[in-house]
Amino acid sequence: MKILNVGSNYRVVGGSDRYFLALEALLERHGHSVVPFAARHPDNRPTPWSEYFPPGVDPDAPRPGDPARFVYSGAARRAMDRILEETRPEMAHLHVYYGQLTASILRPLTRRGLPIVQTLHDAKLACPVRIFVSRGRVCEACRGRHFWRALPRRCNRGSAARTALSVLEAYTSRGLGDADAVTRFVSPSRFLRDRMIEHGVASADRIAVIPNFVDPDAFRAASGPGEHLLFVGRIRAVKGVGTLLRAAAPLRGVPLLIAGTGPERAALQAEAARAGLDHVRFVGFQEGEALHDLIRRSVAVVVPSELYENCPMVILEAMALARPVIGTDMGGIPELVTEGETGWLFPAGDEVALRERLERAVDDREAAAAMGEAGRRRVERDFGPETHYERLSAVYGEVL
Repeated sequence: MKILNVGSNYRVVGGSDRYFLALEALLERHGHSVVPFAARHPDNRPTPWSEYFPPGVDPDAPRPGDPARFVYSGAARRAMDRILEETRPEMAHLHVYYGQLTASILRPLTRRGLPIVQTLHDAKLACPVRIFVSRGRVCEACRGRHFWRALPRRCNRGSAARTALSVLEAYTSRGLGDADAVTRFVSPSRFLRDRMIEHGVASADRIAVIPNFVDPDAFRAASGPGEHLLFVGRIRAVKGVGTLLRAAAPLRGVPLLIAGTGPERAALQAEAARAGLDHVRFVGFQEGEALHDLIRRSVAVVVPSELYENCPMVILEAMALARPVIGTDMGGIPELVTEGETGWLFPAGDEVALRERLERAVDDREAAAAMGEAGRRRVERDFGPETHYERLSAVYGEVL
């Protein structure tokens, strides 16, 4: 069938984008015709459908009119009308569309009676800043979709103006039926599914749990012990990079590589320099084979997040590359990392507990490598593309 695949970015900015693009390839491999729809950007991957893409928004350096387009994009609505009229898909699969495309795209879909599936890559429908975090701490104050409660907390980067814009967008999106328009949700973790039910986003029968996937055949597995510890991701305080630096400070005999960019990179890099942590290296954004090589050469991949992660792609990729994961015991991470089998878990923010796990991995690298091999077997069994396609096809069949 013909499926409209909708997301903010037609390029890799984060894990949800990697899934968005991988799903397109998976569906096409099974004979479906996939029409992508995303915001226009010079770094987008080439596609014949790019002429339909509406202009995007830069939240970090907004142009005149961007704040209004962040809340409601008339250009995205018109572009959606046009692509639907010219392609006539049988259903739509939504991903992260707010902020760039906005909920303005929903009316053209519902007016045509299209079944809509949406993958819940984050908590946006329950939290105006998407991640259940306020002032650097986990927060669920908006439970029940009472988004105004974010205002006194200044949840968006501590800014009253940014928070007000996020709250306005959340209420506008709710008014446009962001939850009601969707026929069936897909949650990559049981954790997020339960939170969406508790926050009143959707009932249990409307949310299927289907973890993200990776194709193990596309990943050459590591062999033997690794040589460094590795963090991969957005460098923000809530990602726990500061906790990781403090935990790894005494482990000067093994390099710690920080792969990624983000608002806290400069501050954390300066902190590491002041502390004389010569074994810590910030290697910038990595992707593709360069990233795979960093993971293969690692002793373990560390996911020290101090927020609710959903189903991090970096964990699945580390497992596919046969490397263990050291992660926090919150959100969806414990659904992927099996303590003592495919890696280790520790309490979020506990640098002493994290240091103990790091030392355990470094001191017995052969055992760590064996855990990585167990992770690879689990990916092949539970998180491969064919398993994912079978589960998703069942959802598609139900909504159609």
